[in-house]
Amino acid sequence: MTGLTLRPMTPAEFEAWQDEVARAYADEQVTAGTWSAAEALERSRRTNAELLPQGSDTPRMLFLCAVVAGTPVGRVWIGLDHPRGTADCAFLFDIELLDEHRGRGLGRELLLAAEEVVRQRGTAALELNVFGANTRAVRLYRSAGYTVTTQQMRKPLT
Repeated sequence: MTGLTLRPMTPAEFEAWQDEVARAYADEQVTAGTWSAAEALERSRRTNAELLPQGSDTPRMLFLCAVVAGTPVGRVWIGLDHPRGTADCAFLFDIELLDEHRGRGLGRELLLAAEEVVRQRGTAALELNVFGANTRAVRLYRSAGYTVTTQQMRKPLT
């Protein structure tokens, strides 16, 4: 263990993160073939605005910064209420390590810390979505005990 801790994002961190998370989600949607590059960023920003009508003050949403020895190394966005209404289940909207901190086991530590935040709030489960092309994340989640509950598949017909 490296001493990773979570703290609330500052307003400045939240503002910077909002742009970054929108771009990353847009890129994932384009890579997955679900959105065109021309529309992806606007759709991503609109989706986040709908989920966060009060920004960082949106009730039941947690925006956390992962810190090791005083240095920010990653971020987490947790919804304490599942977006599809699944009872007693929180939702991990985003979890990320900054690039320069990858490959040292911090991803697993960050995931465990996020799970503990949810557990401390009395919620029995945590769910997330992962894009199929993100094999590194898929391996992490499987090795951490996550199982597939739903799965979308696609076959190009052209």
